[in-house]
Amino acid sequence: MSHLVSVWRAAQLVGVARGVLQQQVREGALMLSDGMVSTDDLMGLYPGVVLEESGLLERVAQIRDEAFGKRVRERMLPSQEVLAQRLFSQSQELADVRKHLQRYHGLVLELQRRIREFGAQDPDDAAWLEMERQVTQGLAKALATESVDFLEVLDDMLKVMTSHVTVRPSGHEFMVEGHTNLLQSGLHAGLKLNYGCGNGSCGMCKVRVISGDVVKTQHFDYPLSETEKAQGYTLMCCHTAASSDLTLEMLEASGPQDIPEQLILTQVRAVSTLAPDTRLLHLQTPRTHRLRFLAGQSVQLGWTLPGQADVHATYPVASCPCDDRNLLFFIARDGSDAFARHLFAGDIKSGAGVSVLGPTGEFVLADGHRPLVFAACDGGFAPIKSLIEHALSLDAAPSLTLFWLATHSDGHFSSNQCRAWSEALDQFEYELVSHADANLGAWQIAQAMRADLFDIDCDFYLCGPGDFVKTLHDELRAAGVAAAQIFSQSL
Repeated sequence: MSHLVSVWRAAQLVGVARGVLQQQVREGALMLSDGMVSTDDLMGLYPGVVLEESGLLERVAQIRDEAFGKRVRERMLPSQEVLAQRLFSQSQELADVRKHLQRYHGLVLELQRRIREFGAQDPDDAAWLEMERQVTQGLAKALATESVDFLEVLDDMLKVMTSHVTVRPSGHEFMVEGHTNLLQSGLHAGLKLNYGCGNGSCGMCKVRVISGDVVKTQHFDYPLSETEKAQGYTLMCCHTAASSDLTLEMLEASGPQDIPEQLILTQVRAVSTLAPDTRLLHLQTPRTHRLRFLAGQSVQLGWTLPGQADVHATYPVASCPCDDRNLLFFIARDGSDAFARHLFAGDIKSGAGVSVLGPTGEFVLADGHRPLVFAACDGGFAPIKSLIEHALSLDAAPSLTLFWLATHSDGHFSSNQCRAWSEALDQFEYELVSHADANLGAWQIAQAMRADLFDIDCDFYLCGPGDFVKTLHDELRAAGVAAAQIFSQSL
């Protein structure tokens, strides 16, 4: 018998981006029933899917650990308490199903007995005999062993291993895995959540549990009132999902205007050489004061050399908001930039304190499920990288394509990152372009896009020098792309 699952769960089961299934729904290849997907239709569309190939257990780990190059995230089983509670919930559901089946079985047997009694009273009436035959055959068919719906079994297993969280009123969904708390899981899924300290002191991540259960993962000092407790309020940073399905009520940021300015004193974790003229600056925030920002935004960095004036410079954040404590920046050699001069001179070393003020900028990912096309020139790859990682966290785009122009020999300083994305993700493609003139390079990228027969119904994100952005913007508009689908930032 067919089993209905949400589009979000269906994408998880077969190991594709949610946007891919939504695109198939729009094209008529996949039908929805009250917003749900039939596992029969899903198996018809993906007949070769098996657990090892579905991607849910290995694919996501590969993306996060290899493609993003971040420290290995905890992907263990939930805690014993959470696992026991989810198993108990599944057992209750199974017991209820068995109870109903026993009642229906008894009802059918009683019906069969009564039919025989009426038939015995009138042996010449063939209708009673036919009715008894139909009931007996129907019962035998109901009790017969049928082939197992593989996706239904996998769905039941995932309900124990992971928890499905739905956010109201936005309707956003995310998955809670391992020992991660609700806040971490929501951020990893690309949600624009409201939070502050991340350790249970400020109360900014307070949400209301509408349905399902949560369990505390760490101590918190924020005092919830008795009224708030009675209404189901809890702190996302100190709780995880205890039930297989959880519904939370919360407000999310709608855009840059909802992100407050923050001033944080960070510590230099590392300074790495990516190319002769490019350095990777890795800053780490305190555990109790993380930077809340949107992918594509910038911050002002400040550093003080004893006995000298402060130096400040504004750079786009090159990392994903899902890892709000580890901030990455690509710093280019620039004699007119005092901060860059000190960094390349070796004055700003590991362990040094660097202030972060921000975030600023409106070059952020728009809501939608269209394919995404990114174009960067040289250091414009920094905010583009953040946007790509955020898009991967959201898992809503059917495809992602990157065109990266380098105007000097080491301009593709992070090409290995692009290669890792391409190897780990079926829906990601990239093309590296080299040209000394940014304007002509932009025209070359536009021709490459046309050669690839790109669909103009995409969202385009452009970042680089002003000439590069203007030329590419004009070429896209001339090709018929709507102005509302082009987002750009000049550096």
